[in-house]
Amino acid sequence: MRKQFIRTTEEVMAKDERLVVLLGDIGVFGFRNAFQQFPQRIYNIGICEQAMTGMAAGLSKEGLVPVVHSIAPFVVERCLEQLKVDFCYQKLGGNIVSVGGSYDYAALGCTHHCPGDVALLKALPGLEIVVPGTPQEYDQLFRASYANGRLTYFRLSERSNPQSFDVEFGRAKIIQQGKRATVVAVGTALAPTLAATQDLDVTVLYYTTVTPFDGDTLKQHSASGKIILVEPFYTGTLAADIHAAMGSTAVAIETIGVPHRFLTNYGHAEEHDEAIGLTAANIRQRVQGFIHG
Repeated sequence: MRKQFIRTTEEVMAKDERLVVLLGDIGVFGFRNAFQQFPQRIYNIGICEQAMTGMAAGLSKEGLVPVVHSIAPFVVERCLEQLKVDFCYQKLGGNIVSVGGSYDYAALGCTHHCPGDVALLKALPGLEIVVPGTPQEYDQLFRASYANGRLTYFRLSERSNPQSFDVEFGRAKIIQQGKRATVVAVGTALAPTLAATQDLDVTVLYYTTVTPFDGDTLKQHSASGKIILVEPFYTGTLAADIHAAMGSTAVAIETIGVPHRFLTNYGHAEEHDEAIGLTAANIRQRVQGFIHG
């Protein structure tokens, strides 16, 4: 996804002179062509993420469209106050593009983990959150929303789903339909979810935009009253959105995601998947138990 992020950004920069890129010492080599082509519209601010976010807000206030990029814990957790006060409180537009959310950088430990980014950012009024599952989906979603006048967080991953879908900003995608339950899969969680449910009588809804949350599609396809949420960040992050979407309709919800605890082991992201139950086999077991429970 990072390579697509660079390609998409450079193509949009060539067409839209308002676009300005600020890097937190991450992705500098990847953007080497942009530094040559657009030297007045791309800057490596260095390891000064809070100052970089404030600078981006100032650029937005002057009518430019900033794109800020760094690793998720540095651009979200470290900069939460600047995102809240400089952007959201001022109702300014811009784009925060992260990489490495949850535990993509498993080998680097907790300082580079960020499974709480979506939960934190959902608390900021007016902020939009996009979680693409493939590079192509990121390209489509970024082009549709980058200059819409609101702050948008794009949560990129080092991993991708094997198949891209024609996704629409702010709308869920109906992947399959069934009667026993509705499975809500977010971003890169779709791949193990589809592997887990391919022969089960369930509806699968695919969400690449989580804020604003498409509650209408969920309500229209949840006649069973059973909803399983599979999310690639802290488990239960979107549960409140599901409750709000269903209103007074009685519904049972099962949440599958990253457990709310520090992951202290090192290794590969796939090893964390296995340890915390985010593999296709584990998801299938949870879905079947919930349907028959």
